[in-house]
Amino acid sequence: MSTKVSDYILQRLREWDVEYVFAYPGDGINGLLAAWGRAENKPRFIQSRHEEMSAFEAVGYAKFSGRVGVCAATSGPGAIHLLNGLYDAKLDHVPVVAIVGQTNRSAMGGSYQQEVDLVSLYKDVASDFCEMVTVPEQLPNVLDRALRTAVARRSVTAVIVPADVQELDYSPPEHAFKMVPSSLGLPHYAPVPDDDDLQRAADVLNAGGKTAILIGQGARAARAEVTAVADRLGAGVAKALLGKDALDDDLPYVTGAIGLLGTRPSYEMMRDCDTLLVIGSSFPYTQFLPEFGKARAVQIDIDPHMVGLRYPFEVNLVGDATRTLRRLLPLLKQADNPTWRKKIEDDVARWWKVMERRAAVTADPINPEHVAHALNGVLPENVILSSDSGSAANWYARHLKLRGAMRGSLSGTLATMGPGVPYAIGAKFAHGDRPAVALVGDGAMQMNGMAELITVAKYWQDWEDPRLIVAVFNNHDLNQVTWEMRAMEGAPQFLPSQSIPDVAYADFARSLGLTGMRIEKPDDVAGAWRTALAADRPCVLDVVTDPAVPPIPPHATLDQIEAAAASVLKGDSDRAAMVRQGFKAKVQEFLPHRHHVGQR
Repeated sequence: MSTKVSDYILQRLREWDVEYVFAYPGDGINGLLAAWGRAENKPRFIQSRHEEMSAFEAVGYAKFSGRVGVCAATSGPGAIHLLNGLYDAKLDHVPVVAIVGQTNRSAMGGSYQQEVDLVSLYKDVASDFCEMVTVPEQLPNVLDRALRTAVARRSVTAVIVPADVQELDYSPPEHAFKMVPSSLGLPHYAPVPDDDDLQRAADVLNAGGKTAILIGQGARAARAEVTAVADRLGAGVAKALLGKDALDDDLPYVTGAIGLLGTRPSYEMMRDCDTLLVIGSSFPYTQFLPEFGKARAVQIDIDPHMVGLRYPFEVNLVGDATRTLRRLLPLLKQADNPTWRKKIEDDVARWWKVMERRAAVTADPINPEHVAHALNGVLPENVILSSDSGSAANWYARHLKLRGAMRGSLSGTLATMGPGVPYAIGAKFAHGDRPAVALVGDGAMQMNGMAELITVAKYWQDWEDPRLIVAVFNNHDLNQVTWEMRAMEGAPQFLPSQSIPDVAYADFARSLGLTGMRIEKPDDVAGAWRTALAADRPCVLDVVTDPAVPPIPPHATLDQIEAAAASVLKGDSDRAAMVRQGFKAKVQEFLPHRHHVGQR
């Protein structure tokens, strides 16, 4: 039997050591589906419930495996559905390759069914490489370049294959004019800055007395080097959300997250520092960095296109974080004034006590901070965490202490709803021997998390460690937007847009053969976590939480919080009356701890 283009595509993926393709079928990739049958499902076809989930699962797989994620979809609507997940990968700099079908070449330009100009549609999300295969001889070059570019540039690439091309006999490029042969493999390299630039950076850092370090996901492999530099400079270390697992949260000088979902110690450290070192982060919120002109700053990033952003850096170093810091460290002087570091450590210790007190505040029925805080005490040492966007991300960012081999991520830059559950699925295919936990709001769970429980039910018995826990913060409210309306617009909750129905998430999980528990009392939360972590299969925790617990940002003033409270009091519906009942008393329980909110 001759080798068809579709056969060759799967063969080439195997030669690149691609183990999984997260996909959904459709007639635009029928040729590929037939080839999968002939190839005995290698690489393995992982079927989601929706193409967007396939893309998210590829992103989660890539984030937690360190390898390229591959997803596939049919032409037209299938290719369109991939886009949100692909944009999540692009904005978080995650290597993902999308393979999508297209109508037959003979139908192109004829307004044919499901005909979409995919090259134009994908030219932004796959701006580094997007190509349509029209003759067999374009392979293997197109596929090789898509994989190599995705990894080298940490970006999204796309390969579009018309349905009739998939069925053609494969013929390799010849040793001839206008033929483009190709080869396998990606060389490993680690750029480092010029010696003069390193010295300039050291001069800036040595001149400072109150140094703040901000790290992102680009510093994940430089844990020891970041620690050594922080100790040498007597600095504190804040972490962008995508870098939450890049350094241990139980180090006394690690101030935790920064930004809208950040901590008070991070906010104050950036406010008061005179020197800033940013490593492997493109953290976007300038207002959470030092005032312009107050601090001298150095940035380290492996991507020359990402340096000089967000802040007027005095020195920009382009290089791998690990090797750059190793070369920079001998040039740095040992800080001899412990006052700055001591203040940071005192602030951090105080913050964790505040978190403990906030988690203990009485709520109706359960304080969502208590849910995350209780998990913190039982986290397995090798856990992989995902969080969805929304108020759940606040509790993930502030309450969970990641350390050692623990991993965690969320949709950092796109901040899209929906990736919490599919990220966890991708994580399980990356590391089937490790437990995974997804923290998900009820809005995101209703949007697509429930459907992906079907995917979990389909595949969980293939995982060496069967534990995948989905914790649903069930507050019947699209809570993050509700609070943003209150804090930013001074508007009460707009119930037609914010209120969502209660759903029996645990019952649905049990209907699929999974474990499910509904938790309605705070005293039952810790036990529910322990039970879920001891289960012999995936588990859904339906935790009924209080929508009136405010995700107070670290820079919030008392005036802003009181304005938010006043906006709740404007509501005149029965639901608003229920939400505002006891609200002022609840907020007042947070306000006495003035070190986690700003002064007037």
